[in-house]
Parts: sequence; structure tokens; C-alpha cells
Amino acid sequence: MWFSDGWTVTKRNLTKLKRSPDMLIFAVLQPIMFVLLFSQIYGGSIQVEGADYTQYLMAGIFAQTVIFGSTFSGSAMAQDLKDGIIDRFRTLPMSSSAVLIGRTNSDLVLNALSVVIMMATGFVVGWRVNASMGSFLAGLGLLLLFSYAFSWVMALLGMSVKSPEVINNASFMILFPLTFISNAFVQSQNLPSALETFANWNPVSALVQAARELFGNTGTVPAPDVWPMQNAVLTVLVGAVLMLVIFVPLCVRKYTLISSR
Repeated sequence: MWFSDGWTVTKRNLTKLKRSPDMLIFAVLQPIMFVLLFSQIYGGSIQVEGADYTQYLMAGIFAQTVIFGSTFSGSAMAQDLKDGIIDRFRTLPMSSSAVLIGRTNSDLVLNALSVVIMMATGFVVGWRVNASMGSFLAGLGLLLLFSYAFSWVMALLGMSVKSPEVINNASFMILFPLTFISNAFVQSQNLPSALETFANWNPVSALVQAARELFGNTGTVPAPDVWPMQNAVLTVLVGAVLMLVIFVPLCVRKYTLISSR
């Protein structure tokens, strides 16, 4: 029942995107803007010893995009609560987890579309995959797995705030330190010591490092000598599984409490 109900809600959310193309357009334009901004404007000023900056940069842009895209789960849940959509769902004979499954699934589709378009943009500015097709697909899958797991974190946040307006400020207070205090745009060893330590143990840094390795974009840049960076793929897999194990039950419990009021 939860599978069929979740698929029905997923189609509902995708249909909503189709009827609101402006949301889809801006979700796609933002990563393109970041690619052009960092590669064409800042690329000449940022040097990475042992790698071309465009090759080094793209994995960071990919990670930033899928993480930022995960915020749609939180904002959409907050908006549905405000509009009373959850009250309508409560009157239907449907699984209590279907709304959450549909929300996170549809955001996964949106993230996948954004990444594909962003990869095409990266190809235009000179980015290339220097690995096998299997490794490339593994890197793409890892990015989407992390984004899906993080969507559940944002969904819980969206159900915990008082209004949709709050979710944007709350989510960016989490996302900006995670994405910018990392190895996404600069090497972590160039940061002040305290920030370097944070960046090396930042899960986003592990995601970026794993994507670079799987796409063959590391060049001769050595990974920092800390466990998450030396075992980036395993770190991301373990982190994604932990997020799902922790936050899926928390989200379902929170939604059940809300819908029972």
C-alpha cells in the first residue's frame, strides 16, 4: 500500500512541477549560474596545484546542487502544511508515509534533471569525465543517493518550522557552512586550521572527494590524510544509510503526529 500510495503522490508532485514551469526553470538555472560564475569568472584567480580548476570544481558544483535541491522537500512540506493539503490527505485511506515518499521521490527526479543539465553545461566549459562508464554511473548514483537521504532531513525540518518563510532561512543556515566550509571550491589545506579540520570531516567534503575520484577529476591532488577523505566513497555510503535509518522513522513519526491533530 505504501508503495502504490507513494507512487501516486510522486506523480502528483511531478504534475505540479509540470504545471509550474517557473519552479523547474529556476531550479535548473541556478546550477548553470554557479558553473559559469566559478569556472569563467573566478577560475582564473583560483589555482589548484596538480589539477585544472574546472575539472576540480565540477564535483563541488554537483554536490552543492543536489544538496540545495534537497531543500525543496522541506519547503514543500511546510507549504503543504500551511495550505491545508495535509488535512485533505488525512481524510483519505492512504499510507501515512506516502506523502513523504512522494515528496522525496519527486525531488530526486528534479535533482537528477538538474545534475544532467549541469553536466552538459560543465562539458561546454571544458569539464570531462576521465574514468570508465561504470565509475561515472557510480559517481552519479552516489550524488543522487546522498541527495535523497538529505531530502528526509529537510522534510523533517520543513514539518518542524512554523511557516514556509522560515524554512529558507533555517535551511541556508545549515547548507551554507556545509557547502562553503568544504573542499567543494578550494582545497581544505588552504583554510585556517580550525576550518580545515571542519572541512576534512564535513560529509559534503567526502561527497565531493568521492565524486572527483569516481569521475577521474582528482589529477595529482592528494586527498587529505584523514579517514573520511581517504575513504570518501565508503564515508558517503555509510552517511547516506545512517541518514535514512535515522530520519525516515523520525519523519514518519512527525507526520503522523501532525496529521492526527
